[in-house]
Amino acid sequence: MDLPVPSLPTPLQEISDPVTMGAGVTLFIKRDDLIHPTVSGNKWRKLKYNLLEAKQQGATTILTFGGAFSNHLYATAAAGAYLNLKTIGIVRGEDPGELKSSTLKFCEQQGMTLHFVSREEYKLRNSQDYIDELSVKLGNPFVIPEGGTSEWALKGVEEMTYEVDQQLTQKPDYYAVAAGTGGTAAGILSSGANVLAFSALKGGEFLRQDILNLIGTGHSNGKLDLFTNYHFKGYAKHTQELLDFIRWFKEYHEIQLEQVYTGKMLFGLYDLMKNGYFQKGTTIVAVHTGGLQGLLDEMK
Repeated sequence: MDLPVPSLPTPLQEISDPVTMGAGVTLFIKRDDLIHPTVSGNKWRKLKYNLLEAKQQGATTILTFGGAFSNHLYATAAAGAYLNLKTIGIVRGEDPGELKSSTLKFCEQQGMTLHFVSREEYKLRNSQDYIDELSVKLGNPFVIPEGGTSEWALKGVEEMTYEVDQQLTQKPDYYAVAAGTGGTAAGILSSGANVLAFSALKGGEFLRQDILNLIGTGHSNGKLDLFTNYHFKGYAKHTQELLDFIRWFKEYHEIQLEQVYTGKMLFGLYDLMKNGYFQKGTTIVAVHTGGLQGLLDEMK
C-alpha cells in the first residue's frame, strides 16, 4: 500500500507587510496547503502514520469521525480512494440530504459511506465502549480518531518541524497554528517548540488539557499559549470582519486562507502583532494547514 505522494518539503514563505514590519516580527508561512491536492495540509501529516499502522494491521476499512466541514473526513475519503480502502465517516448531526456541504459531497464521491448521528451520540466518539460497539456493527474497521488525532498523528506532524529547522537553519521562536482537535499543536509541541494555538471553536479552553494529554508528561520542553477569543462565533462560523481580512491577505500576499481554520488563526496572530504581544526580533512560523475545500463560494 503506497501512500499518496506528497510534495515535500513544503515551501516556507516569508511574509512582510505593514503589520509585521510595525511589530518588528519575522513571519513565515509553512505552506502545507501545497503538500497534496486532496490529502492536504496537516491532514496528510496526521494520516501518514495512521494509514501505515492500518496497513500493518491488514485493515481493509477505515472508520473515522467529523463534522459537515471536516478537512479530516475529506482527506481520509481521498486517501481511501487512492489506496483502495473502504472508508466510513461518522458525521455529527442530521443528514441534510441534498443540502450536504461540498466537503461531504466530495467524501461520498470518493466512496466514503456516511453515517449521521445525533450530537449527543457524537459526544461518545472517544469512548472505547462506543467505538467497540461501532466496530462490531460496521465490520471491525481500523478506527482513526476525529481529526486524525492520535499518537501516530503526532509523529507525522513533528516531521514538519524538522523541515522548518532545515529551511530556516534555526528554530523559530514560535509556531502559530489553528486548533480543532489539538493534534497539530500537540505534534509541534512534542518536538520541543513553542506553540501559539488559536481555537477555531467557541469555548475552546478544553483544548489546553486535550493537547497536553496527547503529549503526555515529560515529552516536551515547548510552551503552549492557547487563544480562545478568535473563534468568530464558533466552529465554521464567521463575520464580515474575518472575511475582509481573508480577502486582504489574499490580495496582499497571494495566499488563500479559509474562514474555518487558517483565516481565524492568522487574524488572531495579526491582532497580537498589532497590539505589541511579541518582542521585536521574534521569528514566527504560521502553519497553513490547508482545508481550502471549505472556502465559501463567494470567497473563491
